[in-house]
Amino acid sequence: MIYIAFGLVVIVSILAFTAYRRDTRQALARINGRSTIVPSAYGQIEFSQGGEGPPVLIVHGSGGGFDQGTLIADYFLTPGFHWIAPSRFGYLRSTHREGATFDEQAHAYAALLDHLGIKRVGVVAFSHGGPSALLFAALHPERVTSLTLVSAGVASVRSGEQEGANEKGNALVTVFRHNWLYWGLTRLFRGTFMELMGAPESVTQKLSTEQRRIIDRIIDEMMPTGPRLAGVMFDNRAALPGERIAAIRAPTLIFHADDDTLQLVHNAEFAAAKIPDARLVRFDQGGHLVLALQHEGIRAGIREHILQHSTP
Repeated sequence: MIYIAFGLVVIVSILAFTAYRRDTRQALARINGRSTIVPSAYGQIEFSQGGEGPPVLIVHGSGGGFDQGTLIADYFLTPGFHWIAPSRFGYLRSTHREGATFDEQAHAYAALLDHLGIKRVGVVAFSHGGPSALLFAALHPERVTSLTLVSAGVASVRSGEQEGANEKGNALVTVFRHNWLYWGLTRLFRGTFMELMGAPESVTQKLSTEQRRIIDRIIDEMMPTGPRLAGVMFDNRAALPGERIAAIRAPTLIFHADDDTLQLVHNAEFAAAKIPDARLVRFDQGGHLVLALQHEGIRAGIREHILQHSTP
């Protein structure tokens, strides 16, 4: 009996290792050759772009990269817009320098647009893409026609809920340190991982086929984690913009779910209170993955907001 059990463990381990190697190879193949590198004063800036129409800068969240920006473009902007999706500092092939700040990341967006010959853009930011997008709008107001925030980080608050959100962020950093750990957790305990990502069980149990397809793509396309780790760690320790967002004058639209346990709804309330004439659209449910649960409404809102304020 012991030998049988041992043999089963060996077989399962071999199968798991084979599946892990296959999925990692596929993840690397998915991102290879799909981006461009631009040298700048802030190091290498990696980006992808596509589409035709009003230009839109897409700022990805933690764990992302240009590929997450591409995903956002696919679901929320295509067709009808020229989207530009950079990898933020420390993600994939974009440089991360010790001591870098979200201010510098904002300036790097301006450098990228200069390289592309684009004067003004709409900006769409998801999750922890929020801080640098907000600072880009504050520091380069002449470049931003509109700003849209989806489940974005803005300012921290001292509370028990914030401590819980910080613990989730720290746990995600730990998971991203090991590609095999990320793979195993997301394959065997996807519900647990989605809770870490700020989507409570009350949300994940009710997903439609289309909602699950979007979420599965978000989760699967954060592999491989190794080339993203520096960016995840940077996000987890860099200072949020806080009160500085009061300088923003771009028309601002904010989407957020009340039950987001990773980026608390306080972020959206703070932004709506501090940015002149900002409009907040809040949802009772959706967690940090509200962009998938409220896909159609958010897609329509983003597109209308950008077009309403885009320059001819």
